[in-house]
Amino acid sequence: MAEMVKSTASSGPRTAEANPVTRFFRATEIDTRLLGMIGALIIIWIGFHIITGGLFLTPRNLWNLSVQTTDIAIMTTGMVLIIVTRNIDLSVGSVLGLCGMIMGVTQAKILPEYIGFDSPFTWAITLLVGIAAGFLIGAFQGMIIAFLNVPSFIVTLGGLLVWRGATWLVTSGQTVAPMDQTFRIMGGGAEGSIGATWSWIVGIAACLFVIASIIGSRRQRRRFGFPRRPIWAEYFLAVLSCVLILGAVSIANSYYWPINIAKKYAETNNIPWPETGLDIPYGIAVPVLIAIVVGIIMTFIATRLRFGRYVFAIGGNPEAAELAGIKTRWVTVRIFALMGVLAAIAAAISTARLNAATNSQGTLDELYTIAAAVIGGTSLAGGTGTIAGAMLGALVMQSLQSGMVLAHVDTPLQSVVVGTVLVVAVWLDTVYRARAK
Repeated sequence: MAEMVKSTASSGPRTAEANPVTRFFRATEIDTRLLGMIGALIIIWIGFHIITGGLFLTPRNLWNLSVQTTDIAIMTTGMVLIIVTRNIDLSVGSVLGLCGMIMGVTQAKILPEYIGFDSPFTWAITLLVGIAAGFLIGAFQGMIIAFLNVPSFIVTLGGLLVWRGATWLVTSGQTVAPMDQTFRIMGGGAEGSIGATWSWIVGIAACLFVIASIIGSRRQRRRFGFPRRPIWAEYFLAVLSCVLILGAVSIANSYYWPINIAKKYAETNNIPWPETGLDIPYGIAVPVLIAIVVGIIMTFIATRLRFGRYVFAIGGNPEAAELAGIKTRWVTVRIFALMGVLAAIAAAISTARLNAATNSQGTLDELYTIAAAVIGGTSLAGGTGTIAGAMLGALVMQSLQSGMVLAHVDTPLQSVVVGTVLVVAVWLDTVYRARAK
């Protein structure tokens, strides 16, 4: 009880004078900008649900929405670090397309000559080749930007054209298909989902992870003498997080395999087919798990590692960061190399989902990635941005696109809406930064 009094009192007289809502947000330390995005997302979902006659907020559409968001969500985690350092990467869509084509050719044409078809190592070798290609492309662009002092806008704009052309040259414009059976698991679908049981296990593990993180954070604050949240706020955050996690798992488990796929599965495994049919839940999709893991790793890099502190220091004041001894050029190279790796991971998911590598893969993805980062609170002026906000921004972008498709909105009008949302997001960021000063 004494601890709770100390935690509450640490916020000082300002808390006592504030209204209950302000005191609540100060106590829980919830990011109001992130909360505003969640509110906007809820409004978008409800609006499209009404417009589409109840088609949007269904387990099927929400499950598909989560899978479709993964490509942009993964790439936008890297775009945050790039924009924070006052750079930009316009080539991520083309890098995705080239890495996807390289992985397609590797597993469909090259590896079968050496290790045969359906080798258990095909997917791993393919993924490593794709990630290596993305790393080299990103590092190459980063070297030009850092050591030749060519603006990132120009370098990556050139990369957008060069890597897109290289994608066509790899197969002279031909589509490569099909992909390795194990590799396709990364794309989602019936094969790429973990089912109901494992989904609940993952959900419970995630809840335990959240609780452990809250406890660990509180212990760290106590150790270094930092103000701590009230006990009730800690309980509230833990309960809210677990409710959201388990609710998402419940929705994923409410979407069942199509009848034809379920029948085929029953025949293969000698399962009697009941008169009422066989309900087999999809559960959490593998690409969604990959995106979550990438988000956690990138958050750890951005907030806990020295590299992340260097990134934000460069974004805040490049000259001061260099005078402080930070090797700004090598940090820039590493950021772009990391962006290339993330584009390759997104390419693997995209290629696996399509079960083919095509020349049009990743077209305009660079715009959606940048838009997601900006909508998620990353400032184009540099120095500010969060991984969680950017991934939420990716979900907002994909929700708009998915909702407009369900509402039968023409493609040109979809572009108008997305462009308008991007401009409004940048304007709101400008207003927010002006008020913060």
